Amino acid sequence: MTQQVTQQLVDLLAPPASVAKLTQASRLLAKWRTILLENTLVQKDGENVQSGPFKGMVYAGVTATEGSRLPRLIGYYERTLRPVIDEIISRGYPLVIDVGCAEGYYAVGLAMQMPQTRVWARDTNPKAQANCAKLAALNGVADRIKIGSIITHGDFDICSGQDTIVICDIEGAERELLDPDKAPGLLQADILVESHECDDTGLTETLRKRFAPTHDVERFDRAVDSSVLPPWMENLSDLDRLIALWEWRAGPTPWLWMRCRR
Repeated sequence: MTQQVTQQLVDLLAPPASVAKLTQASRLLAKWRTILLENTLVQKDGENVQSGPFKGMVYAGVTATEGSRLPRLIGYYERTLRPVIDEIISRGYPLVIDVGCAEGYYAVGLAMQMPQTRVWARDTNPKAQANCAKLAALNGVADRIKIGSIITHGDFDICSGQDTIVICDIEGAERELLDPDKAPGLLQADILVESHECDDTGLTETLRKRFAPTHDVERFDRAVDSSVLPPWMENLSDLDRLIALWEWRAGPTPWLWMRCRR
C-alpha cells in the first residue's frame, strides 16, 4: 500500500505545481495515514465497535462503503447524532427504513438495540448489500433485516400504518426521493436525513421547508470531540488524533432530524 500511495503521489505532483494538486496530495496522504491507524487499532483492540450506541457490534471482515472505517470502530462515527440515535432506540420503532444503508452500520446497529424492530436496508451498490448481509449475520440479526436495492416513492406508503423511522443518506439524491408530494407516506414518518449541501447548495433549506408544516425540524452539524479516542492514542501526535476522527468528508453534510407531529 505504501508503495502504491507513493507512486500515486509522484504522478499527482508532476509539474506544473498547483494548489489543487497539493490539496489532492494532502487528502491522499491523510487517507493513507487513516488506514495505518485503523490497522493499529485492530491489532490492539480488535474489530468490535468500542463506544457509542452500537458498542460491541462485530465490525469484522467488511469495509466502509463510504468514508473511513476507523471512526466507526472507535464509535465516533457521526458523533453529533448520538442524542438522535439514543432517542430512536428509546422509541423502539416497529420499522426502520435505512435508505443508503452502505455496509449496514445503522441497519445492524439499530436492529441489535431494538430486538422487536424490522429493518429495510436499501442500497443500489451490490457490494454494500453483500457487506450489510455479512454484518447482519455476524451480529445475529439477519432474520430481521430485509436487504434490497432501489426504494420508490410508493414504498413509503407503509409508513402510514405504523410508527416508522426513515434514515436517508444517498449522496445527494435526497432532493428527488424525499418529496412528500410524490411520497405522501413520508408525512407519517420520522425522518433522519443527511443533506449533501456540499454537492447541492440549498438542499438543506429545501428539505426543511418541505416538511416544516408536518414535522419539527432540528439541524445537526459536524463537530470534533476527541474524548472517545482509545487511551493508547494519547501518545499519538495531534495530527494523527485528528486524522483518526476524520470521516473523509470533503465539505458540509448537515443532518436534519424531522419528527412527525402525530
